[in-house]
Amino acid sequence: MTTKPIVQTARFKAPPEELFELYMDSKKHSEATGGRAKMSPKAGPFTAFDGQLSGHNLLIIPGRMIVQAWRAVHWPASDPDSILILTFSKKPGGGQVDLVHANVPSHDHKGVTEGWRQYYWGSWKRYLERKSRG
Repeated sequence: MTTKPIVQTARFKAPPEELFELYMDSKKHSEATGGRAKMSPKAGPFTAFDGQLSGHNLLIIPGRMIVQAWRAVHWPASDPDSILILTFSKKPGGGQVDLVHANVPSHDHKGVTEGWRQYYWGSWKRYLERKSRG
């Protein structure tokens, strides 16, 4: 069953290039979210949250866009991968991340929607605040 795409926008007091790196750099991604991540700025596999999330980078435009085939470990094998599109843009005082997450299964749609807000946007804001205080 197809679900409505998850669409979210998050603003940060950091330039888009730094936000892109925060997602694509394994060490920074892990520090910001609190779960181990293995990311690569190239096409190929990735994992996040200690292996709870996995998939493949399909398209990377450095500093600007990430397209991934994405799935949670608890999804049944019969669920197809979802498609995640993150775009990064400059905004006054920092940067913005626009997210479109399509084909998330109905049984996890609410969890994934809330998960982006809690485990990414909220965690990123706290991480960037800590970093800015040095």
